[in-house]
Amino acid sequence: MAPEKPNEMIFDLHSHTTASDGELTPLALISRARENGVACLAITDHDTIDAYGEFDCDLIDGVMLCPGVELSANWHGRSVHVVGLRIRLESSSLLKELEAQQNSRVERAEQIAGRLEKKGFDHAMEGARAFAGGDNIGRPHFAKFLVSIAAVRDERQAFKRYLGRGKIGDIQRGWPPVASVTSWIRDAGGMAVLAHPAHYRLTNTKLGVLADEFVEAGGTAMEVVSGKQSPELTRKLAELAAEKGLLASTGSDFHRPGAAWSELGRQTALPSHLKPVWDAW
Repeated sequence: MAPEKPNEMIFDLHSHTTASDGELTPLALISRARENGVACLAITDHDTIDAYGEFDCDLIDGVMLCPGVELSANWHGRSVHVVGLRIRLESSSLLKELEAQQNSRVERAEQIAGRLEKKGFDHAMEGARAFAGGDNIGRPHFAKFLVSIAAVRDERQAFKRYLGRGKIGDIQRGWPPVASVTSWIRDAGGMAVLAHPAHYRLTNTKLGVLADEFVEAGGTAMEVVSGKQSPELTRKLAELAAEKGLLASTGSDFHRPGAAWSELGRQTALPSHLKPVWDAW
């Protein structure tokens, strides 16, 4: 049953836990969301729904949970992300595809580790795995490893030098097409949302093409708001969503405490003239 939806309710439909590359356990994340006044939360870990294995109910500590996942995809050689909201966690077809995604993540991590080791950073895989704590290994874990061996000053520098776009740790190949991951979400009864479109650094023309192809593939919404962002960016994405007939979604993309730009429930306000994704629940 969907929650009531008065304007003052806070929805945060993009967040991460220790099941992928977040720093809080699922229950700790929910607790923080409650403290921040979030009424509806989607845990959208990368290519896994393991976080939902810790609880059985839809409402925890006064926070309504929206089952979700963030899937990695390939769009014309570029890595993009698609969030699935209100998915059926028991979907056998989705679980099968998530297993394949996890295998791809392991292969990707091994490739990143190999490249870092060629740069002289020995035992990169073991180091990243230690920070992952048994969950899937992502670039943030390699960043923590590089900080721990004093190869870089902080995680931001690790991405700037080694792990960010165009650097040796930026492995793009191996993900399925956007149309495929969108179909997985739909087959699981969910709604496909184009995640943080501004992160891909596309020209306005290419971003429009991405949105068109996403709609053609069955996508229904776009993150007009991702964390704290400028009014100019919010207006641009709002116009794009309206032009393409996409519902508007919003999320902090929370990964860890202390990052003010992505704090749970504190993201930029969603423009009131747009139709929010929860109106279709």
